[in-house]
Amino acid sequence: MLSSAIAGFVASAVLIIAIGAQNAFILRQGLRGEHVLPVVLICAFSDLALISAGIAGLGAAINAHPQLITVIRYAGAAFLLGYAVLAARRAMRPQTLDPAGKAPTTLRATLLTCLALTYLNPHVYLDTVLLLGSVAQQHANRWAFGLGAAVASLTWFAGLGLGARWLAPLLARPSAWRVLDGSIALVMAALGTALVVQA
Repeated sequence: MLSSAIAGFVASAVLIIAIGAQNAFILRQGLRGEHVLPVVLICAFSDLALISAGIAGLGAAINAHPQLITVIRYAGAAFLLGYAVLAARRAMRPQTLDPAGKAPTTLRATLLTCLALTYLNPHVYLDTVLLLGSVAQQHANRWAFGLGAAVASLTWFAGLGLGARWLAPLLARPSAWRVLDGSIALVMAALGTALVVQA
């Protein structure tokens, strides 16, 4: 059981520890110190739900209807490209980059963005539901594998969101936020474009 849990932890960690749309959003919220805990919890519990769905057999059902992935792929690409435009606009307007000088985003808007970045991203289904779900089936204790994978997600998201404040002194200047938002815009644009190209 422990070996399955460790395998799940490692497999999940390898998939989520990368600069992606969701991670970039969590990092930005952590740096701004804005609605961090709700964002971390949404991302962690979403991964838990998706991992559980994959282990329970949703991955096989999605494979049987590939058109669902196509719809999700284009919707996700549109959202990511739109988010890239917003990040690029922030990067070109340094006066809006200082978190202390900008009006806070509402909790509702933040959570809606977080949910969209999570569920409109086709990779979350390909990696979490299909891949982790398939790998879990190879373990005698598949639910222990899922638990380990979920713990890895929670650990990563909590560390990224709550630990980002240690980087805040480095990003006290608007120019540093310009670089961060510019990087986020490039990542989002690259991910959105890749989704369209790979379709």
